[in-house]
Amino acid sequence: MTSTLTVAAVAANFGRDLDDAFARIEVILDEARERGAQLVSLPEATLGGYLSNLDGVSRIDLPPALDVNGAEVRRLAALAGELVVTAGLCESDGRNRYNTAVAVTGDGVLGVHRKVHQPLGEGASYAAGSAFEAFDTPAGRIGMMICYDKAFPESARALAMDGAQIICCMSAWPAARTHAEPNLADDRWTKRFDLFDQARALENQVLWVSANQSGQFGSLRFVASAKVVGPGGDVLASTGVAAGVAYAEVDLAQSLAAARGGMFHLRDRRPDAYLEGVAV
Repeated sequence: MTSTLTVAAVAANFGRDLDDAFARIEVILDEARERGAQLVSLPEATLGGYLSNLDGVSRIDLPPALDVNGAEVRRLAALAGELVVTAGLCESDGRNRYNTAVAVTGDGVLGVHRKVHQPLGEGASYAAGSAFEAFDTPAGRIGMMICYDKAFPESARALAMDGAQIICCMSAWPAARTHAEPNLADDRWTKRFDLFDQARALENQVLWVSANQSGQFGSLRFVASAKVVGPGGDVLASTGVAAGVAYAEVDLAQSLAAARGGMFHLRDRRPDAYLEGVAV
């Protein structure tokens, strides 16, 4: 594991066409290699797209259900090669569908996360996951979460307590559906998306890599805003509300040490003072 990392957070539009998705992933990863990246985070639902609405009636237009040990994830791993790549997909275990993220390299699957928190009508299309677990990769110890998971401080805290140095949050985060702003930068859900990214990085003093869908799918207009946030809560790179890739080069060990050298939030926790059962 090297200390200095170039990380890439992607804002792009991915729909149902898997061949189109893989063609665009290949372009993104080739550019990332040219930029010297070691870690690339693609959005939620990269493979097969997200739901066309959040009204709980999307079962007529569900993304393809994939196996995390199947051909599509193996294809993603082959494209990843020496890179660590995280991406979202609709997973089937043969009984339930899950909104899932995988982390892969050319050697195979490094980690899997099933989205725990389900907004609005998402539960009509997916079963919920039940855990947050970090795992080791060539880029460092990583935790993953998906979209609405980041609205809950416990999600990131659980990953940080499990040793995550980097948290990759993959989203299909839309703009507000009511009182919509023509300019996405002024949209209140865009502002929440950005606030959560900075707060979760700062609270847990981790490197935060936030990928998101862009453009439109069905009735949803996505806010993009992919970014890399340092352990002090500073935005190191961002795509703004447009499609693109945010690149940041960080000295991971040094940035973590600097953020945690004085007030180390994980060390200074007082679990005895919290509500019973709230371990994080």
